[in-house]
Amino acid sequence: METIAKAHLWLLNLFKAGSGLIIFAVFVVIVADVGLTILAGWGLPVIPWDRTHGLVEYGLLWFTMLAAPWLVRIKGHVFVDALTQLLPPRIKLATAKFAYLVAIVGCLAFVYFSVQLWYEAFVFQELDDRGAYFPLWTLYLPMPFGFSLMAIEFFRFLIGLDDMYGSRLDVREGV
Repeated sequence: METIAKAHLWLLNLFKAGSGLIIFAVFVVIVADVGLTILAGWGLPVIPWDRTHGLVEYGLLWFTMLAAPWLVRIKGHVFVDALTQLLPPRIKLATAKFAYLVAIVGCLAFVYFSVQLWYEAFVFQELDDRGAYFPLWTLYLPMPFGFSLMAIEFFRFLIGLDDMYGSRLDVREGV
């Protein structure tokens, strides 16, 4: 079990690193595109890229899907716990377990539908034509992985390995 936990943590950190690389690449693409646009405006013979918007959109989706499981692990995702802080411990535990179940079911539903979307786009070789002709399946590819890993993280909360409503001050990176 310890080997599985280490492999899972390694995968979360790999996704986190990939997410960082993607967001840096998006930054570089935007700066280069703006620079080319400025140079073209000065009359220089350069042509701004027509695929920047598509690359940035894909990058933002990939960045989000790869970083989300790690954010759940470190309790960096957005959730409101003001009401639960006022509840007695037993009711607080019951509402937390209910919230974990809802999150797990929601993540698994997204896994199911994103796999269907990916499969359909892959089989029918659909293209995304919003400025750049990318295979549409590349848009859906990170979704099943991200939502599956988020479901696992919420399952960890459900079985008591961690507590989403615990102190966020005690969170250490990569734990």
